[in-house]
Amino acid sequence: MIKRRDFLKSAALGSIAISPVNELAGLIPQVAGEKDSPHIDQKNNQPAFSTWESDFDEKTAILTLKNATLHIQGVLKFISDDTIWSIHHSRDGIQRRNTLVDTKGNVQGYWILNQSGRCLELLFYHRTAQSFHGEFSFEGTISFFTDAYACITKPCADEKVLSLTSGKADSLLNDSLFSPKNDSLIQLNAADLNLHIIEDGSYGFRMAGRIEHPTENSFTFRLEEHYFQNRYVPYYQPVDRKRCPKTPTGWMSWNTYFDKATAEDNLNEAKLGKDYLLPFGCEFWSIESWQGNSDQLPVRDFYNMNLETNEKQFPEGMKKLADDIRKLGFRPGLWTAPFGTGDTGFYQTHKNWFLHDKEGKPISSWNGRYTLDPTVKEAREHLKEIHRIASQEWGYEFFKIDGMSGRNHGYCAHLYERPEIKACFYDPNCPNPFELCVQAFRKGIGEDRVFLACQGHTSGPEALYAEASRIGADIVHPNQPVKWSGVMNQASCLINQVFTHNIVMIADPDTLLVRDLPMEEARTSATIVALPGQLTFFGDKLSGLAANKVKILQQTLPVANVLPGNLYPSFNMLPVWNLRIQNKMLNDYNVVAFFNWEDEKKLISITTKELGITNHDYIGHEFWDGEVFRYHPENKILSIDVPAHGVRLITLHKVKNTPQWIGSDRHITQNAIELTGYEWIAEQHLLKGEIQLIKGFPLTMKIHVPATYSFTGIKCKEATCSVEENDHILTIKCHSKKTCNAPFSLQFK
Repeated sequence: MIKRRDFLKSAALGSIAISPVNELAGLIPQVAGEKDSPHIDQKNNQPAFSTWESDFDEKTAILTLKNATLHIQGVLKFISDDTIWSIHHSRDGIQRRNTLVDTKGNVQGYWILNQSGRCLELLFYHRTAQSFHGEFSFEGTISFFTDAYACITKPCADEKVLSLTSGKADSLLNDSLFSPKNDSLIQLNAADLNLHIIEDGSYGFRMAGRIEHPTENSFTFRLEEHYFQNRYVPYYQPVDRKRCPKTPTGWMSWNTYFDKATAEDNLNEAKLGKDYLLPFGCEFWSIESWQGNSDQLPVRDFYNMNLETNEKQFPEGMKKLADDIRKLGFRPGLWTAPFGTGDTGFYQTHKNWFLHDKEGKPISSWNGRYTLDPTVKEAREHLKEIHRIASQEWGYEFFKIDGMSGRNHGYCAHLYERPEIKACFYDPNCPNPFELCVQAFRKGIGEDRVFLACQGHTSGPEALYAEASRIGADIVHPNQPVKWSGVMNQASCLINQVFTHNIVMIADPDTLLVRDLPMEEARTSATIVALPGQLTFFGDKLSGLAANKVKILQQTLPVANVLPGNLYPSFNMLPVWNLRIQNKMLNDYNVVAFFNWEDEKKLISITTKELGITNHDYIGHEFWDGEVFRYHPENKILSIDVPAHGVRLITLHKVKNTPQWIGSDRHITQNAIELTGYEWIAEQHLLKGEIQLIKGFPLTMKIHVPATYSFTGIKCKEATCSVEENDHILTIKCHSKKTCNAPFSLQFK
């Protein structure tokens, strides 16, 4: 290999020596510990990206680019009029200007590398007075952090698709690799770009552009440390998966009982939940409005800063209730709103703990007629202690702490930032009193408890201390039915804030309520909550809830592991949500939600390009009504009629020439969580699998059968199965008297 140690010297770039590589496959040398033990900036505990280094092997046309933990290696190619030209170093003594040489040996164009900050540009262009057409390309592999996944960081005009991903799935729209663990990003820019995963830490790419188009004749590589921290999340810390290994699920009383729930009410609901929800993965049973004087709104009147319990509603105390919840199989949770109190006696005893205006009058907030001054050390210690008691002595494991950031000065993060309030603090020079409170909550509940910051924002200190963030307003107002406006709020808040979901904090859309909603709206609300994999709590009174609506709740559990595909906020009501799924048994496929936010029936359309998928024959399964969906390339667009306030949720599987699974009614994400085994045995014309069945929950799955095959029979152990065949689709209904994994086999000829 020809070494060029002065290759980019004039552009202030370094150089590296790369061992010879003869084939495109396996271009990236595996350096022990390189990806998992990067050079660390000790101050920020982040990878310290340095100056770009490069090397070009003229014999193989392999270009290598390296920057700290990032390693890019691939083949350069130029094709003009179907003829491959050769790629060379400089031929005129200008070291940094490399050449494109035609088939007659003449230099007709150039390519150079320019660095600006952390951005590296590969520019290719005609030699002066030359005019020819051609495609320049760079194709190879990228080595980056093992936790990185492909995503989108460049918004496009008139965007109408919200991109989501489950597993490291591919999309033709991906332009970046992002590492949540390190908050680090590499963004690629090219007129024609394909970025895909090979395995953890290794990614394939192809960049191409036309030399005759000024908008296409460059490729760029932009490295960025602290992507979220520098933009949106100054307290950046990835979700603590040791503390919160899975997204919390549960039930809470507020949106049905409001301030009137008793211990008996909570336990009666938990007994039903044990039958209807626990088998599907429901985890927490959370108690609200338990404090002294909490049986009558507003919240500012509640005794929020001590542990006095409302004896009328909770006569045996909160520890006994936690023990009873745990006996039913759930983990107990507790709501607190401790930034203030309505307890005049407590205020009089601890008057110096609270804020007063210039006239000495108490300052009120949503949390209390008397609002906490967090710059008083004794007050913070008190917050820590009451949460320690509730956690360690009472035994609560999930804490929904309310009154956080909110949207106005009624909530304390806003209130504490106002200059006229800052002047009233015991220590008016304290830079961020709100963080002192959030820190006290975490210390109090302990490191082994789940912390939901209610009305908490990833832009604030909650991101450093809490696992989950309530992102929107209450879905229902006290003592009123659930309305469409509440569902719309769930959707708009998610669209705006999902870009940090499951990276910094788990998004909480408020409870899923289906009791008062028409079936179409209930399905829409459930899809909003479940498709992005949000924190999933229920609030309906389970007794008397219709069976088809109980099933909707069950179809959201357990929560799917979903990450945002777009790593930037959006402020439009995007009508299409596209979940890309990577499944080892079924390969990659898409689950697409078509939402109609309007009051009249609407035809919603999207192109394959907008979904980031190839124009191919697709077959799918509509989750809610069970209809089969087919797409052919000549159709150009995917269109579906959606009723007012409704949603249609469709899987898109590339059509195979063998029988294939296309969906079931088990889970909204259609992520095949119920499919524990799946194999097509070609020589036997046999489709074998294993499906997880839950006692009392009939499951329906659909199999596409190409015209070249005929179905001849089914075998299913541990379950009763019936089969209907229509228009090349097998509809298989399975039922078991016990929860089990049921093997099945489908025979074809």
